[in-house]
Amino acid sequence: MEKIYIVLAHTGTLLSRIIKMKTGAEYTHSSIALDEDLKKMYSFGRKNPYIAFIGGFVKEGADFGTFKRFYNTEISVYELEVSEEQYKKVCETIEYVKNHKDEYRFNILGLFLAGFNKKRKLPKTYYCAEFVKAVLEKSNIDTSGLPEVIKPEHFKYIKNSKLIYKGLLKEYKKKNKFMDNLLEFMLSKKASNIK
Repeated sequence: MEKIYIVLAHTGTLLSRIIKMKTGAEYTHSSIALDEDLKKMYSFGRKNPYIAFIGGFVKEGADFGTFKRFYNTEISVYELEVSEEQYKKVCETIEYVKNHKDEYRFNILGLFLAGFNKKRKLPKTYYCAEFVKAVLEKSNIDTSGLPEVIKPEHFKYIKNSKLIYKGLLKEYKKKNKFMDNLLEFMLSKKASNIK
């Protein structure tokens, strides 16, 4: 079995605050990550951290882009076990979009209409939640519990997922660093006891 991660975020940007106010949702952005450290995290969002409406396919991380600019971003991280075949398909789908990112557009109208539970889908256009759902569907991962008009909040209820973190994104990085250091310390102690 392999694992992928769905990251729900609220950055506190003006656009995210408007969406949160309109919908009452806790989170206004979603991403998909291929690793627990969130170093391989992808979505459709701002291409420039300072310009809200110029978006497209983006690689995301705590140390760069929008999340770096909005360092008090709140997140929830959901872990989802998938088969090796599904994981491979997730990677291939993301890689395809990455290699053809100039052909894809940010679905700003779809994002706006989603607030009214309406759908507007054009070929090769996504907003964040549409992209995450499309990657899951193309990888034969069960999305049957998700609505057609998808919002980041809906991923809280995806089948077979487990919440592994809730808090600030900047603290998540520290949490993982602490765990890495603890593991390294334990392994070094074990090695010294063997000698």
